[in-house]
Amino acid sequence: MSPLPRVSALAIATTLAVIASPAWAQQAEEIVVTAQAENATEVVNGGDAGVLGNKPAEDLPFSIRSFDESLILNQQPLTLGDVLENDPTIRATYAFGNAAELFVIRGFTLAGDDLGLNGLYGIAPRQIVAPELYESVQVLNGASAFLNGAAPGGSGLGGSVNLKLKRAGSGPLTRATVGYTSDAHFGGSFDVSRRFGTNGEWGLRVNGAYRDGEVSVDREDRRTQVIGGALDYDGGNFRAALDLAYQNVRVDHLRPKVTIGGLGAIPAVPEADANYAQDFTFTELRDVFGTLNLEWDVADNALLYARAGANDSAEEGIYGGITVTDAVTGAATGSASYIPYEANNEALEAGIRVNLGETVTHEFNFGANVNWQTFRTAYDFRQGYATNLYDTPQVAFPPANPASWNPGGDIDDPFPIGKSRQWSAFASDTVGLWDERILVTGGMRLQTIRTEGFSYDDGSRSTFYEENAVTPVVGVVFKPLPYVSLYANRIEALQPGPVASTDPIDNLVNPGEPLAPRKSTQYEAGAKLALGSLLYAGLAVYQIERPGEGVIVEDDGGRRFGYLGEQRNRGIEFTVNGEPVEGVRIIAGLATIDAELDSGAEVAGVPGFTANANLEWDLPFAPGLTLTGRMTHTGKQWTDTANTLRLDDWTVFDLGARYVLAAGETPVTLRLTVDNVANERYWASSFDPFNAALLQGSPRTIKASISADF
Repeated sequence: MSPLPRVSALAIATTLAVIASPAWAQQAEEIVVTAQAENATEVVNGGDAGVLGNKPAEDLPFSIRSFDESLILNQQPLTLGDVLENDPTIRATYAFGNAAELFVIRGFTLAGDDLGLNGLYGIAPRQIVAPELYESVQVLNGASAFLNGAAPGGSGLGGSVNLKLKRAGSGPLTRATVGYTSDAHFGGSFDVSRRFGTNGEWGLRVNGAYRDGEVSVDREDRRTQVIGGALDYDGGNFRAALDLAYQNVRVDHLRPKVTIGGLGAIPAVPEADANYAQDFTFTELRDVFGTLNLEWDVADNALLYARAGANDSAEEGIYGGITVTDAVTGAATGSASYIPYEANNEALEAGIRVNLGETVTHEFNFGANVNWQTFRTAYDFRQGYATNLYDTPQVAFPPANPASWNPGGDIDDPFPIGKSRQWSAFASDTVGLWDERILVTGGMRLQTIRTEGFSYDDGSRSTFYEENAVTPVVGVVFKPLPYVSLYANRIEALQPGPVASTDPIDNLVNPGEPLAPRKSTQYEAGAKLALGSLLYAGLAVYQIERPGEGVIVEDDGGRRFGYLGEQRNRGIEFTVNGEPVEGVRIIAGLATIDAELDSGAEVAGVPGFTANANLEWDLPFAPGLTLTGRMTHTGKQWTDTANTLRLDDWTVFDLGARYVLAAGETPVTLRLTVDNVANERYWASSFDPFNAALLQGSPRTIKASISADF
């Protein structure tokens, strides 16, 4: 029997049982109504704004929102990228030729290495994040070097994402879920939460998931294992939380990106479910990670806090790529490599937040943080082979090429190749005027970036970099009406500066010289309308300027490597969410962006227009039944820096429904969604850090699940 008939059979049997028991009818109706409301997909307007703390969006001079666990449960995403597809200001792609998800926000990349976890960098799983462990995915649009510090990986200039692990709520929870994703991907999850103690001061939440099988892309097989636990204590003026988690993800035969550098034409899109991967390719990622958070109200107006985190990760993979050499026939060359990777990361942050004044209020923030990262890796690149985009032959893992074989590092026991340490100290003051209808924030962060690189040959230190930078922030919020906020900010992003080449052929007067940390400057203004659960709307207009680098020819003819030119991104973002009509919920928005280099060329891989619309409708004439739909649109985007090749725009539609019923006193939720209902085939993205490369969009995907809250 196929999975979907099993779902229908369970629904019919449970419904008949309820109908046959009139004594339960009224109670069952109450259970259904309550469960349907609790299952509503929501966006929280606000979140963790770094050193400024957890605040509602209308009190911040920044654009911030949070997708909560209801969306993750209802949409059954396989990865974090599936969650962020709901945000019209973000588009996802892959990086570095493997399954590493990369996010484009305001025209700049956010790498999976630079996600935040409970407010700390370097602790979240890298490459792929399984969503089941998290109660909130928080998105902050714009630069954030003051709020969060510089991201260790140097990305996140256009925005940041912070993941919040699940913790116990106010009430008990015992939930079991089984699910199916086409074509043959099955799994289940559990989520248990309780509070203990005389006043419920202790909380414990344990949740986990297991999924395995082939997804809708032909032969692409994914296996995910996650488990997490959180123990928290709330003693009134003292609070503590310990979060621990484990994630293991394996992807076999990942459909790779398609490199077309120098081809001169864009190849036709293969069949929607086509897979041009080799059977020898795989990636397996293992992460053990956790955080400890402490808060102490040392006075009625003063909060002392500290948090620490650590991550131990290991990766292994045989990766494959494809480079098309003939756009008409699909003829291509394939590549193969074996790259092990291990990392150990730690982070600490401590600070104090003090509120003073009555007529004129002040919220002072002082603190410091530090993170350490060490990664060990090696590589073994193999011979190329002939393949085809449209008719892919399977080959054995290629042998080494004796003439050019040059593996790097110790494949069997990788030694450190890179180390980094970043520390910073910060201070800010938010002044409240006119009963805090005017909020003015000013602050600065002093940051030191230290990196070391080591030779693949013998492990000796080959590069060293240590530089300091100060990143200020100024932000203003004005509330002319209780439900309207106008805001503006000037804030910076920070990256390690590039290092001048040491190759004699470049003939530089400053070989090996590291440039000062690169600062990108953002100016933003916007407005927010907050009408409670009825409607929330946000409008933002921004400009981000990022210095470029290059060779500067001096008056004496010398060639000096330095900052040269700039990238300038300008855009408008509009987001809206809420329940404007009872039983009808919306998550929607659009974004326009003009991303240009100083040469006048537009930045490759950055669509000029994106839009999303998610709708949910609780049918008033069918209690317990909710219809869902989503539209995702991405505009045209260049594939190359010369702006000679451009991808078509694309639009996909998703449809679904969920039904809540009462099995005795247990609410049961049935979910069914069909993503990309028209099975559109399209090139979804052309953003790649190194090459002109295309990522194909996902084919039609059916998802079904059953959840019971005991």
